[in-house]
Amino acid sequence: MKPPSIHVRALITWLAIFPLVTLGFLTVIPVMGTAHPILKVFVLTLIVVPLAVYLVVPNLMKVYGKIAARSAQKQG
Repeated sequence: MKPPSIHVRALITWLAIFPLVTLGFLTVIPVMGTAHPILKVFVLTLIVVPLAVYLVVPNLMKVYGKIAARSAQKQG
């Protein structure tokens, strides 16, 4: 099976990043209190990027692969 299009990869990446950033914004940022905004963003990205790259995006890609394979079986 061929890899997903760049548009699908972008959507999958967004589906990983948006909830992680939202959760981080609601949990990590308030804990940091009056820290400088750049430090807050730095800490948030230290958490979000590895989670997205090593955990969430690969699992979403697996789910997409299963859905695409099932769709291909039905069509062919």
